[in-house]
Amino acid sequence: MGGMIAQTMAVTRPDRVRSLTSIMSTTGRRTVGWQHPALLPTLVTPRGPSRDAYVKGSTKVWKMIGSPGFPHSPEELEKRAGETYDRGVSRAGVARQMLAVLTQPDRTGDLRSLRLPAAVIHGLADRMVHVSGGRATAMAIPGAELMLFDGMGHDFPVALFDTIADAVRRTADRATDRTSDRAG
Repeated sequence: MGGMIAQTMAVTRPDRVRSLTSIMSTTGRRTVGWQHPALLPTLVTPRGPSRDAYVKGSTKVWKMIGSPGFPHSPEELEKRAGETYDRGVSRAGVARQMLAVLTQPDRTGDLRSLRLPAAVIHGLADRMVHVSGGRATAMAIPGAELMLFDGMGHDFPVALFDTIADAVRRTADRATDRTSDRAG
C-alpha cells in the first residue's frame, strides 16, 4: 500500500515530490498487479486473539508471500510476528488497509503525467502484488527505471538491502541534480 500512497502523492502534489521509488506496487488498474488467488483465504482468516495464534497465523502468511529466493528461518518469522503483536495489532486497521487497497483508482493516466526521476522495484516471485503491477507502473511513468529481482516476494530480503537502498539514493540524487541544474 505504501507504493500506492507514494504514487498518489506524486500525482496529486507534484510540487511536493521530487522523486519517486515505487516498491512492490501497482497502478490500480484491475488487470495488473493482482494477488495470487490462493492467498485470499489465508489473508481473511482471523489470526486468533492470543499472541500464539497471531504468531502462528502471521508466520503462515509470511511463508506464503515472502521471498522464496531469500527465505527466512521459521524462528525469524516467529520473532517478527511476536514483535508485531507486542507493538499492537488492530484488526480494524488491517480491514481498513485491505479496503483501501481494493478501492484504489487506476492511476495509469496520472502516472503518465509525472516528470520526475522514478524507480520501480518489484520481485519476480511476489504473490501479493503480481509483477505485472510493477511493470505497468514503470511503463506508465516516463523514464522510470525498472528493477526486477528473481526470487524476491512481497518483502525486503536482507541480501537486497544495499541494492534497493542504492536505487532509492540514485533516484533521489537524480532529483537533486535536476534541481541544481534549474537553479544554476
